[in-house]
Amino acid sequence: MDTKSKSSEEVKKVYVESGIEVKTLYTREDVLKGNPDIDKELPGQFPFTRGIHPLMYRKRPFTIRQYAGFASPEETNERFNFLIKNGQTGLNVAFDLPTQCGLDSDDPRALGEVGRVGMAIDTLDDFEIAFRGIDLDQITVSMTINGSALVMMAMYFALAEKRGYELKNLRGTAQNDILKEFIGRGTWIFPVDKSVKLVVDTIEYCAKNIPKYSPVSVCGYHIRESGANPIQEMAYAFCIAKAYSDETLKRGIDIDEFASRLSYNFDIYGNFFEQIAKFRGGRRLWSKIMREEYCAKKAESSWMRMIAGGGGAGLTKEQPENNIVRTAYYALISALSGTQTMALCTYDEAFTIPTEKAAEIALRTMQIMIHEMGICDTVDPLGGSYYVETLTNEFEEAIKKEMIKVDAWGGIINAVATGKIQEAVSHQAYEREKNVQDGKVLKVGVNCFKDEEEAKTVEFHPYNIEAAQKQIDKLKKIKSEREKDKVKSALDKLKNDAIENNNLMPATIEAVKAYASVGEIISVLKEVYGEYDEPIFF
Repeated sequence: MDTKSKSSEEVKKVYVESGIEVKTLYTREDVLKGNPDIDKELPGQFPFTRGIHPLMYRKRPFTIRQYAGFASPEETNERFNFLIKNGQTGLNVAFDLPTQCGLDSDDPRALGEVGRVGMAIDTLDDFEIAFRGIDLDQITVSMTINGSALVMMAMYFALAEKRGYELKNLRGTAQNDILKEFIGRGTWIFPVDKSVKLVVDTIEYCAKNIPKYSPVSVCGYHIRESGANPIQEMAYAFCIAKAYSDETLKRGIDIDEFASRLSYNFDIYGNFFEQIAKFRGGRRLWSKIMREEYCAKKAESSWMRMIAGGGGAGLTKEQPENNIVRTAYYALISALSGTQTMALCTYDEAFTIPTEKAAEIALRTMQIMIHEMGICDTVDPLGGSYYVETLTNEFEEAIKKEMIKVDAWGGIINAVATGKIQEAVSHQAYEREKNVQDGKVLKVGVNCFKDEEEAKTVEFHPYNIEAAQKQIDKLKKIKSEREKDKVKSALDKLKNDAIENNNLMPATIEAVKAYASVGEIISVLKEVYGEYDEPIFF
């Protein structure tokens, strides 16, 4: 018998989660098959495979922007200041569920949810409290908000104006990606077409008035967290970004007036090299889309700017301390992928809102990587790796093919409205979970290396019912003391602008300045736009 042949036959095939087969060995020939121009690719130059800036972290490390926000604006302000004191360089705001769904804290539907997970926001007064003592010129703020993003952005702009900041120089980001909410998270409010209209209102307003602000951070993260594989995550996100761009162009705004302020929020968990390749391949593909399809002339219009750092779906309740190790790997993937901003999940997030200790560990993980590991010493340290470059090529092609599939479904807006995307993601989520339960996909502490009598050593964040009641009392007080005629006039103007299909950002800003509440503003828009009715398939 030929021993060599038998040994070769016994080598099992390996596939990454996206279905791409991994060869046992890669050579330069593999790379050149998919990208004969690899030697011409340099950081800071089209097609930006190796990073969007020439010097990347050698000039300035990625922004550290941990996700935070819970209970009241007062408590959230304390956490913000704790993070800043410990070296965080940007803020990433979490809002509670009622705020995300456009409900006031005193709404009966908000009972038991006010401030439970995320910060409760009712009026501009809450923004003033949450950002008290924080210099918005020095600390940029990202807001994870979608269904009610128009109102939160209006409050942020009103706050900045009230403090005397030059709005033309104001920086920051709103997630404001409503299409992915229909796919993956569920905090929608209005029908799909009206929801997209509101997103485009914010893009148009910022392009004309607040040009350094990023009005949309297209969120592949939540699509991935809902079960999509890495190829779907990138493809659906790009389709969404194209949809927002197409609708903005219809308003007569040039692509170079807004494209550079579009950004992305991506997920990281799973195979180390697969995650890196999806970003490198995605960055190259997006730059080609912007230049070749949209004829963008400015280099920055073709940048795939992103925040990436950790995926909660990769963490486990079992053996939670293992999540500290997982998130360290996620941070390394993010840095090696060329992210602009990093946010890590904390080891206890499978259970609870992050404690200060858990948040500090995640923060220190990123700081150790920057200051001790040499990760910022050179640009794109994996560039030229036969394996990484080949996988990068394969991801670019795979993402492109998935986008063509979405086009065949009538485009992303139609695919979301009819539930096609949701169906595809749900199917993928089912297959992934089934493979974990069957042991085909190994998860340490879950289906291998388990401790039968395992103690859960996680401190739970308590729900503060007193803080919730104080929030409700504060809202009642503001409603009783504000100028009622001014509020009514502002809400009437907002309703009229909605009926006439005007850009709603100016009227919303005036409404929040009058201390109209989130619930009042959203209710007015519901009268005109109606509400989304999710399609159900049998």
